Amino acid sequence: MTLSIAHLGPPGTYTEQATVFYVNWLTKSTGVEATLSPYPTIPQSLHAVANGQAHLAVVPVENSIEGSVTTTMDTLWQLDSLRIQLALVLPIAHTLISCASNLDQIKTVYSHPQALAQCQGWLERFLPTVQIIPSNSTTEALQRLEQETTTAAIASSRAAQLYNLPILASGINDNPENFTRFWVVSQGEADAGYQISTTPASHTSLAFSMPANTPGALVKPLQIFAQLGINLSRIESRPTKRSLGEYLFFIDLEADGKEAEMQSALAELTIHTEILKILGVYNVLPISAVTSEVRS
Repeated sequence: MTLSIAHLGPPGTYTEQATVFYVNWLTKSTGVEATLSPYPTIPQSLHAVANGQAHLAVVPVENSIEGSVTTTMDTLWQLDSLRIQLALVLPIAHTLISCASNLDQIKTVYSHPQALAQCQGWLERFLPTVQIIPSNSTTEALQRLEQETTTAAIASSRAAQLYNLPILASGINDNPENFTRFWVVSQGEADAGYQISTTPASHTSLAFSMPANTPGALVKPLQIFAQLGINLSRIESRPTKRSLGEYLFFIDLEADGKEAEMQSALAELTIHTEILKILGVYNVLPISAVTSEVRS
């Protein structure tokens, strides 16, 4: 069977780069082949899996500089059938792509909001007067660059090669230690071949809402894991979108949610939460393997 994997497009995005790595790893590990299906937005790629148009989706969830990708989190909360199967981490190196002959000619810069934020200091230093325009992806604006010689886009060097466009500046992200974490998502419990065979799983991700905004309401759920000595590698709030001041909480736990101790903790967690969703129990593909694959 050939898998269809949805991702944020057009071709050349960092998400596509992560998807290519995952496909290469999957083929080498299991012999499973896959085709890539680009979508204009992250929510559309996740909806493609929920609607059965794709088997899997690869979506960005967190950047080491700019934090969480909120559209991913919000969409996963809305789509009950989706489950995280695997995480992988990709090093991010931004370049300024343009057909302009020098920086002085550039009047407009396009890119995804995360990329723009990761290069904010560089832009303020070298292009302080340009118009900054957010786009759905880092590659969305690349096709217009040949016609608009005063326009530039922030994307990867791989994107410049794919579109045969010149790089005006390399390594423009403000922090060289720039990494993005991605999730491989399926509908329901996927085939074990999509994952890493190592057991137990290293992470569990969940999200919950609270029954009331009262003093100590969040402490009680967190104490459950503290008493078990389970580390929380991430906790973040997002608005419920029902009323001002109501929040959802997203938590990543460094534990296998299928173990008996964790199952007991999750059962206790339901007592202190309004809605509890287990987003996935999974492993993380080693960063050394990702780096090696990306650079090869």
